[in-house]
Amino acid sequence: MSDCILYGIPNCDKVRAARRWLEQKGVPFRFHDLRQDGVDEALLHRWLDHVDLAELVNRRSTTWRQLNETDRAAILDGDLTRLAQHPTLIKRPVLACGDRVWVGFDAARWEAELS
Repeated sequence: MSDCILYGIPNCDKVRAARRWLEQKGVPFRFHDLRQDGVDEALLHRWLDHVDLAELVNRRSTTWRQLNETDRAAILDGDLTRLAQHPTLIKRPVLACGDRVWVGFDAARWEAELS
């Protein structure tokens, strides 16, 4: 298995749980801080080859609630520029291992997929 990249925000509970789980299972990974390191449209396009946009966008986030309806609609219509500008709109964590991508921490699914 190729090394994995865990994308998220360090103080997010789900990201912390995912990091602990990966460490406990001995899965090699590096952490990418979405807020500090950002995300570009090319990476978002690669993710969208594996997951739906609706799955990737965190519509429960504070950032989402602060957006106006025009911006929300644009993001859901595929405006990745806005999504890249507001990486806290990305549902966390995102785990990318080789050519596979998962959104959200699901220990059972990760166990099945990574073993």
